[in-house]
Order: sequence, then C-alpha cells, then structure tokens
Amino acid sequence: MRAVSGKWGRWIIVVAWTLAVVLLQIGLPKADELKNDALGNFSSNKPSVQAEQLIKEQFPAGAGIPALLTWHRQSGLSENDLSNMQALAKELAANPLPHQVGVVPLDQLPLPALKQQLSEDQTTFVQTILFDKNVDSKGLKDGLTALEKQTDAIFTADSHPFQAEVNDPSALSVRATGPVGIAVDATELFSSADVSLLLATVLLVLVFLLLIYRSPVLALIPLIAVGFVYEAITPLLGWMAEQGWIEFDSQSLSIMTVLLFGAGTDYCLFLITKYRSALKLTADKFAALKHAFGSSAGAIAMSGLTVVFSLLVLLMAEFGSIRRFAIPFSLAIFIMMIASLTLVPAFLALLGRASFFPFIPRTPEMEIDRAKKKGKLLPVLEPKVSLGARLGESVTRRPKQITVISTIILLICVFFATQIKYTFDTLSSFPSDSASREGFTLIADHFNAGELAPVQVIVQTDGKAAVENVRETLAGLPFVKKVSEPAAGAKDPSLQSYNVELATNPYSMEAISHIPNIRQAAEQALTGAGLPDVQDKVWIGGQTAEQFDTKETTNKDAAVIIPVIIALIALLLLAYLRSITAMLYLIATVLLSYFSALGLGWLVLHYLLGADALQGLIPLYAFVFIVALGEDYNIFMISSIWKKARHMPLKQAVKEGVAETSSVISSAGLILAGTFAVLATLPIQVLVQFGTVTAIGVLLDTFIVRPFLVPAITVLLGRHSFWPASAKLPQTSEQQAQHSS
Repeated sequence: MRAVSGKWGRWIIVVAWTLAVVLLQIGLPKADELKNDALGNFSSNKPSVQAEQLIKEQFPAGAGIPALLTWHRQSGLSENDLSNMQALAKELAANPLPHQVGVVPLDQLPLPALKQQLSEDQTTFVQTILFDKNVDSKGLKDGLTALEKQTDAIFTADSHPFQAEVNDPSALSVRATGPVGIAVDATELFSSADVSLLLATVLLVLVFLLLIYRSPVLALIPLIAVGFVYEAITPLLGWMAEQGWIEFDSQSLSIMTVLLFGAGTDYCLFLITKYRSALKLTADKFAALKHAFGSSAGAIAMSGLTVVFSLLVLLMAEFGSIRRFAIPFSLAIFIMMIASLTLVPAFLALLGRASFFPFIPRTPEMEIDRAKKKGKLLPVLEPKVSLGARLGESVTRRPKQITVISTIILLICVFFATQIKYTFDTLSSFPSDSASREGFTLIADHFNAGELAPVQVIVQTDGKAAVENVRETLAGLPFVKKVSEPAAGAKDPSLQSYNVELATNPYSMEAISHIPNIRQAAEQALTGAGLPDVQDKVWIGGQTAEQFDTKETTNKDAAVIIPVIIALIALLLLAYLRSITAMLYLIATVLLSYFSALGLGWLVLHYLLGADALQGLIPLYAFVFIVALGEDYNIFMISSIWKKARHMPLKQAVKEGVAETSSVISSAGLILAGTFAVLATLPIQVLVQFGTVTAIGVLLDTFIVRPFLVPAITVLLGRHSFWPASAKLPQTSEQQAQHSS
C-alpha cells in the first residue's frame, strides 16, 4: 500500500500506467483492426462442416455462398423489369463483382421461361449470385456495394431499387437476403453499435456516479481508470490476435466494453466507499486510504479473480462464439482488478479529500475547527440512521419471514423460466427493416420460405442405382416442399447431391428439428438399395444443418461449462471464507437469482417487448455473467460480516455488515445493471435479450438476494453459517450467560 499511496509512489504508479498505455497504443495494433466477423463456430469434425468441405471439393458449382436478390413491385413486375434483370445478369457475367464466383444466367433464358419463375401474384422474383465462401463480411459488403452501383446504372427508369420502400405501391425494390445478405447485415449492425454503445455506456456510468456521489471529480476517477484499462486492453488483444493466439469478433468487443465499464466501476466503488468512510474517522488522508485499502483489497481481488476464472472456463467451449469470449473478457477484468488496486488508490492519494468536492468528508474534529474558523455555530453532530442500518435491523429481527418471502418471490420468477421458447433463428435477431429480413419476408410471403436456404443432402451411392430412391424418399417427407434433381460429384460421380427445400422457415426451431429426420430418411433409402454402412454415407449441409450443430454444440457446452463454473466458484469461496456452509448457500442463492432472471426476463421480453422466443445462446451467456458477478456482491457483503463476527455477536455483525455494504452494493448493482441494459437499446435482438436478462439478474441479486436472502439465511443458521470454523467465533451474550451458569 505504501508503494501506491506514498509521497512518490502515487506519482510513480500514475506515470507508469500512463507510459504503459502510450507505449501499447503506439507499438501494438488495435483490436478493432484485427476483429473478424467471418469466424467459424465449429471444429472440422462437425457434420455440417464435413458436408461443406465435401460440397467444396465435389460440387464446386454450388460451393459459393448465395446472395438472393429479391425483386418486388406491388403492382406486378413488368417485362421491362425482367429484361433489366437479364441485362444485369449479363453484365455480372461479363464484369463480375468483387469476390463473385457465379451468377444464374438469366440472360440466356427466354422471357416466357423467366415469367414462370415469378411468384403466383407476379410481384416477386428471386435472382441468385454466388460469392466466394472464404471471403469475410467486409468483402461481401464490397460486392453488394458494387452490385448496387451496377443495378442503378441498368435500372435507370427506377430510382435506386436498393433504397426503394418495399411497401411502395409503384416502386421497384430489391433486397439482398440469403447467407450473404444476413452476413453483411450482421456485421453492419455490430459495427454501427460499437461507437454508440461505448458512448452510451460512458454517459450512463457518469450520470450514475454524479447522482451517487454528487462530485464531478469523484465521478471521473472510475471512468478515467476504466479508460486507462480500455486503452491498454485493446492493443494487447490486437497483438495477441496478430500473433495468432486468439480470435475475436465485433460481438466480443461490444460486450467486453459493457463488462469493463460496469464491473470495473464496481471495483472502484468498493474502495472509494471505504475511503470516504475512513476520511470521516481519520484526519490523515494517507492513513485513511491505508485503512480503506486494507479492508477492501481482499474482497476486490477475490471478486475479480472469481469473474476472471469463471470467464476462462469458456475456453472449454466447442462453440467458437462462446470460446472467443474467454480471453478478451477475462483479461479485461484482470487488468481492471489490478487498476482498482493500484491506479485508483494512486488517484485518491493524489487528490485526497478533494476527490469528494464539494461534499468533502471530514472528521467531527475537522468539522468543529472549520466552523470555528468561519465564525459559525458549532455543528450539531446527530447520528443518522441510514437505510442500510434499518435494513440490517429488519433482517436480524425477522429472518424467517424475510427468507420465506424472498424465496417465494424468486421461485415465482423461476416458474416463468419453464415457459421460455428458444430459437436459433439468425434473422429473428435483426430489426424488421434490415435488408436481409425484408428480403426473407418477401420470399416467405410470395414463394416458399425454404427457398431462402435449402438443405443440401449428399449421399454416397457406391455406383448403385439408388438415386431415384433417395429423391423420392426425401420428397415424401411431410415437411419437405421440393427436392432438386441429383447432381453428381465432380471427382466422384457416385456422390449425389440434392437441394431440399423445406416447407417452413429454414432458420426456425421446427426446421432444425427435421435434420435428424432427413438424415434418417436418406440412410433408409440407401439401406433399401442394399448399401452397407449407410451411417457413413450421408452428409447434410446448409444453414439449417449449421444451426442444428449450433444447438447440439451449445447444449453440450452448457452441460460442461455450467458445472465447472459452479465448482470453481465453490472452491474459491471455500478458500476465501473457509466455510462449507456459507459456500453452499451463497452458490444456491446466486443460482436461484439466475433462474429467476431467466423467468422475469422472459416476461419482459415476451410480453412487453414482443419477442416470440429467446435466442438459444442467452441462457449460457447470462449464466456466466449473473453467477460470476452476483458472487462479487455476496463476497463483498459476507466478507464484511465475517470480519465483524470475529469480535461481536453474529446478529450484530449481520446488522452492521448489511448497513456498511448496502449503499455501495446498491450503487454498484445499479451501475452494472444499467450498463448491461444499454445493450437493450441496440437493434440486435441477441444483445437486447442478453442485456435485459443479465440486467434483471444483477438487479435481483442486488435488491433481493444480497440485502435480504443471504443475510437472513446467515442469521437463521447462526454459528453454523461459518462451519467448520464456527468454534473460533465469539460467543453471543446468551451463550456466555449459559457458560457462566
């Protein structure tokens, strides 16, 4: 502590941090420059990945990633419209777009044949362009941008079809949907969210800090500290990505920003609150800071390490989007924890009481001296009963009632978690006016939704005449709309590929559930043709197959990650508290708040915000943050109770511990919940849902679990709360009386 707050130490710390950040910014690349939004989520052993590799090798004509141009005119597409589409196809064949690998030759079809491909109401037409599957979303965006220019040059009679309103009765509109349109829209949404998210988060934290402390100086200290860490972490992540050690995307960086400002500010608040209290008891600002540091450093370090280790567990995930969170998030929290224990104390040591201007904390003696110097009457120092003190009093008086009521409230919320519907539909996460979603809606309304992303089924026939048998079997499935004629493999003609159009949204849970049925049908067809080992002769690719693998993989990840995080937090709590009993009920209460957050989050998202289903990744994402961050607050409060219980009766320790930590934890919880709630303002539903559920979880933990349930359980269990260390605790007055008698 002397190295941080000493006469020279405080300056050394600030200068060292400043130099480190400047050198990192100058010498290393920025994370934003090396993010990759085209990263895959699966290893090579996943069925959909194996199918894609086979498609690339054997069926190169279908190896491109499709952009589906959905043309629409409410009054009906004219012959002139179709002629212009043919002219566009001819132009694209002669002068390909960036990263274009193929285009349907509409110009080679006679006009009557083209008209047959229109929707029944003659208003909509789908034109396909194939792009290189290995190109990133930026490259795909370049291709679509060039396409828009070529379209405007050909459709001169129509004013910018890409910008025209779909619902305009007279206008010709076109929207790029399919895998290309979805990939481009996803990147655009995250890219546009980065800056607005950062600004909104900083503004929200600043407003909260000003309201809590009413000091502009103090409000800036945590933000400056978080800013230092943010400027340090981004080049470090960029350097690690440049070395090939890690990968990350826009989503990882966006959520990392929220986590850093939310959790980082919390750690600063724990120290600042202790410092303000110490300044009211000690005239020497350095002695006060030393006392504050000593009473909060352990809890800050323990809280930070709990989150860091919990996030590192994500490295065990198979699913790439989950695994990529591990290093950026854990490294950001680790560096923020170090800043909270070095940089923030150094700032406070430099500014002292001026940190709290204009409401400067002083000792009673200092207040009296100040009044004398100003010639004013001596202030009447009347003790005030804080809300936290009243809360602590009520908990110790009625622990049974509070435990029962709190548990019932949370269990009611848990019940609604059983009603949640889940989805892996990528498009449902986009705003309704995004180009890819508008294009999909047109296809679903005027054609067949399954046309957006057909399932590609590949079978190894071993040269036997099983082709028609497979096609007929697949076409006979009740959920299949159409099956294409088979295509033979380029290198192995005995490989046959079929495009299977489902009769439902290919991104829906219903479509995903049909993948095993499609595989079973193909295997049965091959078995009926007399082929052996048919389980090794069927491959299924396409977007629906990828989402099936996503569902299966994330379910397996959850089954591994959740128990490991619980076990890890349990071990950390045991090491810190040395109490098996406390570890058990702290874990149990935070799990209860997690399931309650899912249930209450579903009520908000479904009934207030109109979400039909919850994105399938939300439960695991929310679990990691709610459980790890929730234990932060429990650790900070219970450590205060533990320390006080060494020299006073347990009820008094609980009363004072709740009173002492109530204000800071409530403030920290509001800030953390607020930062996650900022995600709900973004146009991306997966972030809206994640932010909403996590914010609700933090609020439940802050205002029900931490102030009511945990201390009430502690009072009910009495000395058993500390088992097996209860023998070391002081006896209560009742126990002392019994012992003396």
